[in-house]
Amino acid sequence: MIRYQKDKFPEYVQNLRFCKKAQAAMEFLMTYGWALLVVLAAIGALAYFGVLSPGKFVPDQCVLVPGLACLDSSVTSSEINLVLANSLGRDIQVNGLSVGGCNKTLDVLFENGDKRTFNITGCDNGEPEEKFSGDIIIDYTNRDSGLSKTITGKLTSKVQ
Repeated sequence: MIRYQKDKFPEYVQNLRFCKKAQAAMEFLMTYGWALLVVLAAIGALAYFGVLSPGKFVPDQCVLVPGLACLDSSVTSSEINLVLANSLGRDIQVNGLSVGGCNKTLDVLFENGDKRTFNITGCDNGEPEEKFSGDIIIDYTNRDSGLSKTITGKLTSKVQ
């Protein structure tokens, strides 16, 4: 039979309380640890199968500098169509158009207030249903001053 001394008994009770708190903490960590592991595995599976792909949620957009508006656009696996409107306040001579590395040399008079469709063919824009994203670069000459300038923008669209 184990006998406890009177002066050691409070220390023994204190140690028992600590053990119960440690057990409760360990049970808490194990329970919520497993739950956290299941949630992380589910998120990993969704990301692996492309459900959480942010590219699917990015809207189609065609953005240029003020004065030259991109009214509409379409992208197929081999061509890009842009509908542009000139509201720069002056006529320009479009010399070249590049979208995402696909280039076309032009010699088109684009009058102020005019709306025009530009078509670039022979491109490799990806497979249908993929997202296409590319920089728009328009080289033009100001008809009034004769100075060459460049306008840049951004095109993001689903390949049709």
